[in-house]
Amino acid sequence: MKENKLDLMRIIQVKFPRLSKGQKLIAEFILKHYDKAAFMTAAKLGGSVGVSESTVVRFANELGFAGYPKLQKSLQELIKNKLTTVQRIELSNDYVSEETALKGVLKSDMENIRATLEKINNETFEAVVNNIFKAKKIYIVGLRSTTALAEFLGFYLNLILDNVHVITYGISDIFEQMINMSSDDLVIGIGFPRYAARTIEALSFAQKRGAKVVSITDSLLSPLASKADYTLIAQSNMASFVDSLVAPLSVINALIVSVGLREKEKISSTFSNLEDIWQEYAVYSYRESKEKSY
Repeated sequence: MKENKLDLMRIIQVKFPRLSKGQKLIAEFILKHYDKAAFMTAAKLGGSVGVSESTVVRFANELGFAGYPKLQKSLQELIKNKLTTVQRIELSNDYVSEETALKGVLKSDMENIRATLEKINNETFEAVVNNIFKAKKIYIVGLRSTTALAEFLGFYLNLILDNVHVITYGISDIFEQMINMSSDDLVIGIGFPRYAARTIEALSFAQKRGAKVVSITDSLLSPLASKADYTLIAQSNMASFVDSLVAPLSVINALIVSVGLREKEKISSTFSNLEDIWQEYAVYSYRESKEKSY
């Protein structure tokens, strides 16, 4: 089901009179606290209102969902771009404690990667790689929390292709950095909830210039996806004030490796030269083991 908030809330209200006493308690809780309910298990939601887990499952079925996880996902879709940082902190306090943070976050990231592996389209991925090689110039736009991803992608692609420009906040506005963009170019936009408005505007600008647009985002319903010719989906769910960018980084790693595999000889030559430069200028710490003579 792909109802927006009003549709989902209206369904609950319309069905309310026919619900059982226990189901009405669940409905009232969701109508008032849908932001918290979105991250509750069926058992926890039931416990919060004093009903059994099976009652919660039957409630989801009554609304037309094929199970509680489907209802939960629908609720999460409603709120993921609406939550303020303060609300995220409150949610993380409810579901992740200092004692469980390590395992909880690692398990969540593992689930995000698993879900990404299931959702990502291999044909789209290959098309993106092909367009990277076709582009005269490649612009990468990732602002705010996704800046690290954009810089990482730009750093490695530039070692391979030499025609990559990472759009950043700075002295010049992002549009000034894209002023010479043409239909021969490619723009890669990276964005996850809460989506940076400037990234969306940059992709709209690219569309007007006739450039090919790739988005790396969490859903085909994302505002970045609506501006893109190709969309790579990477799940980033995290009930916390920190964005989970592990799965997006894995997708970016895969892009870099795929591009690199087509330019093996160039990469080998480039890194051979770089090793000499790094050693000459002590970019990295080199430890030389010397045998002592007695």
